[in-house]
Amino acid sequence: MNIRGDSEISRELAIFWKSNPDNNELMLKIYFIVCILFPLALSSCSSTRTSFSRHEIRGISPEEAYRLGKIKNTPYIINGRVYVPMSYEESFSYEETGTASWYGQETLDQHNGQLTAYGETFDPSRPSAAHKYLPLPALVKVTNLDTLASIIVRVNDRGPFVDDRVIDLSAEAAKILGFYEKGTARVKVEVVSR
Repeated sequence: MNIRGDSEISRELAIFWKSNPDNNELMLKIYFIVCILFPLALSSCSSTRTSFSRHEIRGISPEEAYRLGKIKNTPYIINGRVYVPMSYEESFSYEETGTASWYGQETLDQHNGQLTAYGETFDPSRPSAAHKYLPLPALVKVTNLDTLASIIVRVNDRGPFVDDRVIDLSAEAAKILGFYEKGTARVKVEVVSR
């Protein structure tokens, strides 16, 4: 068996290339397809849904809010029940599994465009969340335990105040996590703002 080195094969290819000028056009077409069209075709296979990274989330970061003394974690009362949010430091290790629900345009209309508990405009078409006990603002990774889809959202509101739900997500976040039609999902919530 004759084993040739890379340099010998390269020399043979160079000789073949020079001795067959008609193949130059064919090789250029193959090169174009492999290097240009193939990556474009692959990129069109990806999802068109926008994913939101931590850098695309609007508003002041939890770290900056803490530094500026703008963390909101004062106790509050809803329907006669007192809620005492955790401190910024306590939130570092927060992790919980439970039921998530979502809220959207109907909530915005029902409350006449009222600002979130952190004083920001609620936009159901952008990922965001409401939580009863996390300091505001907070960044959390929410994972749908049925589909394993996950998203990082900014918590800037209070809720949900229904049953045993642990987090309320905007309509857009629910769509990304794949439970918009169903209404609720079993999720894992983890603080990522450290």
